[in-house]
Amino acid sequence: MGDGSGADGPPDNGPAVSRAEFDRLFAAVRAWDRWPEPERGAWNLVGARDVLAAATLVRSGVVVPLARPWSTAPAPDNHRPALHHMTELGDVEAPEPTGHKDFIGVDYHGKSVSHLDALAHIAYQGRLFGGPPAREVIDATGARYGSVDRLGPLVTRGVLLDLPAVRGVDWLEPGQAVHAADVLAAEAAFGLRIGEGDAVLLRSGHLRRRAAVGPWDPSAASAGFHVDAVPLLAERGIALLGGDGDSDVRPSPVAGVHSPVHALAIAAMGVPLLDNLDLEGLSGACGTAGRYEFLLVVSPLNVPGATGSPVTPVAVL
Repeated sequence: MGDGSGADGPPDNGPAVSRAEFDRLFAAVRAWDRWPEPERGAWNLVGARDVLAAATLVRSGVVVPLARPWSTAPAPDNHRPALHHMTELGDVEAPEPTGHKDFIGVDYHGKSVSHLDALAHIAYQGRLFGGPPAREVIDATGARYGSVDRLGPLVTRGVLLDLPAVRGVDWLEPGQAVHAADVLAAEAAFGLRIGEGDAVLLRSGHLRRRAAVGPWDPSAASAGFHVDAVPLLAERGIALLGGDGDSDVRPSPVAGVHSPVHALAIAAMGVPLLDNLDLEGLSGACGTAGRYEFLLVVSPLNVPGATGSPVTPVAVL
């Protein structure tokens, strides 16, 4: 099993990219001053007509939730486990009906919780998307620019780039980079084309591998996009990028930049990210349906000042 490369060492995450090359790429894909509502970033691309067009993709009525289970167990990929405990066990309120209440809490920007990264989450060279200095608009009370409540919900066309299905393997190995050529190969294999306002989801088979061989630390090694795939996605005008990892190949191929795809997508292009999705069910549903496009609904929590939100995106085929 695995990526089928036959190599004895880890898969190639390169080619390496210098900091100067990366800065030129950042400038090339930067979309600052493009929209009248900059705090919504690329979600400005999706209007009522796009929602109606995406709704025409619903044919079977199959609904596929894309979030991982809330994980309270520590693991190599869950350094800050989510919290869940009961606060009432039917023993406080007067009888009939008895009530049962609980508490949940989470430090969700990690490698375990399915979540949305808002535009306030990432700054590059000290600036958020659109140019505000992060230190001037984000402090201990939260973000006053680019917070998740400024985004609202997104309903659009989703596209699944199921790379293991394209390659006929079970999963991509941690460290395997996905390049622009791989995106084009997936389009050709599935008979589709990524377009403006689309949500692009990358399946690497992360959770299938985890179930087979056990957890590992994705901060050290994970399959994901190489930065050379980003200009293609920018050219197509995507509104959202996500995957069963966090979209970045790790180790990073860019010296001095640990999350280059995060920097390019969020800080340059204004494209929020969906991290740590469960795309196994969607892979099966798309394979059964024979199509890899669908209606996607993303509704983050309305938390003023938050840099993102736990979320359960839903695909409808």
